[in-house]
Amino acid sequence: MNSSTDPGQPRVPVRLVVGAALVDDVDRPTRLLAARRSAPAELAGGWELPGGKVDAGESPLGALHRELCEELGVDVVLGPHVPGPRPGSTWPLGNRYEMLVWLAAVVSGVPQPLEDHDELRWLGIDELYAVPWLPADLPIVERLAQRMRRVVGGPGKS
Repeated sequence: MNSSTDPGQPRVPVRLVVGAALVDDVDRPTRLLAARRSAPAELAGGWELPGGKVDAGESPLGALHRELCEELGVDVVLGPHVPGPRPGSTWPLGNRYEMLVWLAAVVSGVPQPLEDHDELRWLGIDELYAVPWLPADLPIVERLAQRMRRVVGGPGKS
């Protein structure tokens, strides 16, 4: 049970994290970029959506652009927000973090694993589960897979 919903327990403050579902096209995505963690040790080897923590005084969108430049060396255009199940449309990342996620497409640079990652892979709809995603990212990947299936299988729908 989450202690933040138990009235007898003090609410544990959570830190906001931002993530990008980097895709080939924000309107009609058919491929998703996965990044393999190299640090910290407890996450190393797991695959995730790139992004990171929002610093004090920083907006979530500013943090996302900064993180993608630092981690992957790219500038992006943002697409729609990928709403999560928590209040504020965030995705839970354990008890200490919650994440906002947006679709994004590269407009400048070629994604490279510069910081906290050692490998990147573009995954098509049939390859989305070919990497061991970090558990917290799996529900987000499933939501993205549903969107990608509609694009691939739908008659001209975005």
